Amino acid sequence: MRLLLILPKADRGFLGGVSSSGKAGFARLGLPVVAALTPDDIDVRILDARVEIVDYDTHVDLVGITGLTSEMLNAYKIADGFRNKGVKVVMGGVHVSALPEEALRHADAVVIGEAELVWKGLLDDFKRGELKPVYRSESLIDMKHVPVPRRSLLKKEMYTSFNTIQATRGCPFKCDFCTVTNFFGNKYRCRPVEDVISEIRRFTGKSIVFLDDNIVGRPQYAKELMKALIPLKIRWGSQGSITLAKDDELLSLYSKSGGRYVFIGFESLAQKNLEGVHKGWNTAKDYEAAIKKIHKAGIDIIGSFIFGLDDDDTDVFKDVLDFISINRIDVAMFNILTPFPGTGLYARLDEEGRIFNRDWSKYHTGEVVYRPLMMTVDELQKGYNWIYREMYSYRNILKRVFRTHKNIFSRAAINYSYRRKAIKLS
Repeated sequence: MRLLLILPKADRGFLGGVSSSGKAGFARLGLPVVAALTPDDIDVRILDARVEIVDYDTHVDLVGITGLTSEMLNAYKIADGFRNKGVKVVMGGVHVSALPEEALRHADAVVIGEAELVWKGLLDDFKRGELKPVYRSESLIDMKHVPVPRRSLLKKEMYTSFNTIQATRGCPFKCDFCTVTNFFGNKYRCRPVEDVISEIRRFTGKSIVFLDDNIVGRPQYAKELMKALIPLKIRWGSQGSITLAKDDELLSLYSKSGGRYVFIGFESLAQKNLEGVHKGWNTAKDYEAAIKKIHKAGIDIIGSFIFGLDDDDTDVFKDVLDFISINRIDVAMFNILTPFPGTGLYARLDEEGRIFNRDWSKYHTGEVVYRPLMMTVDELQKGYNWIYREMYSYRNILKRVFRTHKNIFSRAAINYSYRRKAIKLS
């Protein structure tokens, strides 16, 4: 039996494409984990359509596809292409789990939730010719039983960051706009530290990216993990909540263990906005003090901001840019509020009749698909484009790059990478 696992590409968007060198960004782990769950008697191949061509004439018995919301239209095209050739297709992931009925118009079967508990049963059913339309994971996987991803099925040269790993799943918080808790649950789960360390020891190179949604979500576990990372002398970064700055021991260990940057979702400078999307635990008035503490520990900050929240007017773009400049945030990602299917935000804006576009290719956080309250659709789009261009002007880049000599080369590289993308915005 031959199984082909496919990751589709997105046709639009600021991030998620390929670099100027023709490489994709991070190596995603979803399909390598599915491959690791697959019995040895099945021949498995992974195709990353961001950098590889899909051949519909390839000899294959079953195709598995997953993707982000912005990639789903291409995912459905790929699924239809193989089904037209008589090949069975199964789909899964965050978007499919939120809208399984939609996916079933293009697939023979869908997996709702995490694949670990249902994948072997699905394959057994397929072999018997008894494939069911829906395979639903009724519980969350114990992270003690997560297999090591089959990275050998990926082409290392295709990625700018190949050494990616996951230590935890889920997030202790439940922000309205985020898909994490809808898919992974509100329960924060941790892999045994020794398993994470063992997997890291297999990597070549000293630069690691943790794909966790909030690596400091359980401080005691994070401290244990970071203590174990210190002897490895690696360089790493991950997403983490700003609560990192409230725990001096955790902050120190983050740095000592090789943590060079942390991706923090500031989202908004207005507390009313934060409370409106159930992220009120992010206290805007404490941002400046937290930034200073994180910087003092020698850690760079990639800050994420959302525009178009209900209390945002057209002043928000300059206010955020000034805040970044004053606090010398090292790198920033900007996002237009996007109501991803399955989130509380989607349900609320849908009920209010404010979503006017369900072209999933536009759901990449860089295009407006709903009606904001305090500005027009055009004002929101133009403000987003403006702040990206201003943020990554040479003048502003140099201010951030030379904030300190520590991490200067990596800081310069990511800023100039973002600049290449920012100048493409009209």
